[in-house]
Amino acid sequence: MEKEKTILIVDDVEINRMILAEIFSGSYHIMEAGSGAEAIEMINGNNDIAAVLLDLLMPGVSGLGVLEDMNQTGKIKHIPVFLITAAESEAVLMEGYHLGAVDVIRKPFMTQFLQCRVGNLIELYAHRNALEDLVAKQVAQLKEINQSMVETLAAIIEFRDCESGEHVKRIGRLTRIMMTEVSSTYPEYYLPKKEIDKIVTSSILHDIGKISIPDHILNKPGRLTAEEFEIMKQHTVKGCEILQNIPDVMDKGIYGYSYDICRHHHERWDGKGYPDGLAGDEISIWAQVVAVADVYDALTSERVYKAAYSREKAVDMIYNGECGTFNPKLLEVFRGALDKLLSEG
Repeated sequence: MEKEKTILIVDDVEINRMILAEIFSGSYHIMEAGSGAEAIEMINGNNDIAAVLLDLLMPGVSGLGVLEDMNQTGKIKHIPVFLITAAESEAVLMEGYHLGAVDVIRKPFMTQFLQCRVGNLIELYAHRNALEDLVAKQVAQLKEINQSMVETLAAIIEFRDCESGEHVKRIGRLTRIMMTEVSSTYPEYYLPKKEIDKIVTSSILHDIGKISIPDHILNKPGRLTAEEFEIMKQHTVKGCEILQNIPDVMDKGIYGYSYDICRHHHERWDGKGYPDGLAGDEISIWAQVVAVADVYDALTSERVYKAAYSREKAVDMIYNGECGTFNPKLLEVFRGALDKLLSEG
């Protein structure tokens, strides 16, 4: 059985509340508030209110005050509000509309006409709210699918390269910290948190192209020859080719960030990186950040071809340009980001 919908009647005149309650009591559960302050408390404490019939002129908190509170809490998006009025000025009514009221109930009340207008809008809002809930659930499910797919692809890399599993986790943590710091420090690089979240997820796939690199090169214990290094460099473009085969099942934002990071995380500020020889801010800030995080983690991790450097040695190598040049603004926040990373454990 469908739950009975609730109408909240807000009016400091009791007779008005009684008349409206009588009109709607046959079809709805009725709640009453004799003041604006009481109405705000009831609205914020009850998630089952389907509509509010709101008197504009009340002592203390007016009807406009109730609407302002509903805007602040976001309730106005989900609950239709009808203004109860006798002869309020057009300016006051327009302010009510601007604050989100959907219709005006004029005195004296016309029973059947009023029942139809309120009932129709209650049903309209109910369908809209249900649709928004459905969309929100689908978005959440899609986000879970994208995260699962990205983690699965990262696991494939881990099978090929035993360091990659923990490597991508550390890259993600340092990327989040550095992107947050750069975004808050330099307005030209600002990105909202939801975009930084996508970049962190995308950073997991920066080395997806290593799947295509032969084992004897990928896990060679010694220094690569010039020819082998040219093959290794191809993991940037090979990774993009892999991503190009799955864009329809990925979030568009994550796909875009993943593609760019995969291709450009070995570009350098002075244009001496690869594969495209980009320089300066021709390289996206997210690819620049992942590049720094990738180099630092590679230096401080043990690999088949080298021992791990200390944190201090790795930092000195990065600042001295031994691993290529990086954006000076990134280097400004790099040490602080490392301190934060280590403090987080």
